[in-house]
Amino acid sequence: MKKVLIYMMISFAVLLCMTGCHERYVTYSDAEYVMFADTMAIYPVQAKGAVDKDGNVIDTTFTIPVVSTVTRDYDRTFGVEVIDKGSNAIERKHYRLESNTVTIKAGQRRADLLVHGYYSNIEATDSLGFELQLVMDDRLEMPFYGKNTKAVLMKSCPLDINDFTGYCIFTSMFLYQYSATGSYQRLIKTEKHPTKENTIICHDWLADGYDVTITFENEDPTRPYVTMEEDQIASDEGMIFGQTHGDDHILVSHSTLAESIYYPCGKYLYLWAHFYVENIGTAVGTVGHFYNIMEWISDEEAERLQKVEGMSN
Repeated sequence: MKKVLIYMMISFAVLLCMTGCHERYVTYSDAEYVMFADTMAIYPVQAKGAVDKDGNVIDTTFTIPVVSTVTRDYDRTFGVEVIDKGSNAIERKHYRLESNTVTIKAGQRRADLLVHGYYSNIEATDSLGFELQLVMDDRLEMPFYGKNTKAVLMKSCPLDINDFTGYCIFTSMFLYQYSATGSYQRLIKTEKHPTKENTIICHDWLADGYDVTITFENEDPTRPYVTMEEDQIASDEGMIFGQTHGDDHILVSHSTLAESIYYPCGKYLYLWAHFYVENIGTAVGTVGHFYNIMEWISDEEAERLQKVEGMSN
């Protein structure tokens, strides 16, 4: 949509030049506009362990692209300033700009502003960002688009599958609707799958005697999500419904209606699961798509929940 808007604005500017507004656009008659490629973007800050020229630990370096609608046969340098009003991240504590200028080289339409992020100074629960503005001739500012961008810093812990093993509080909206006891939380135990990478086995997940597996996908640090294999048996029908509609199995897989996210810095995940019933491989019907939360806790906390609060597992 943003690209379409840019092309529309360029066409509109060229049309104005052809219909009598030549004097106003005499310098930039070929619709030269310079801008940040995005008005807002999320940048993961990972632990890398490098050191900058001042001796500070740089945990990650990312780039914020600046683009132009045209090329020139000379270098174009623009200032970059931090807008304090739109920022809560602290410069040189949470991040540092490599330079306060950015140069689009001759014959090119893009330049990258380098930013260093400091992993150890960002907490997992922080919501930090900073706003940048290009310092340039006002005639280079794209109408309705502007010359600012907001960079959001996200602490991105490396995935350690062992953090998602042990005792876990499983809270399920499926159980909230169908549990015979009215309890929608279970204390379950998980372990690392012996052969499948980044996969855990959840013992007695929805009901006693039925284990399911969950896989953690970590190719993109800005998109940590989980998946479930199709046709896993979560329970028998009689245990939940009191009667059978198919082959007495309630099957489960991850929902395709919404993405399921895990948080490696916080040891918890949000899972959208699809529950359904079949009869010897033939679809009978969908029970529904339900939201679930899994939060890993210590052995001591698990023992307290069992003894003091009577949480079942």
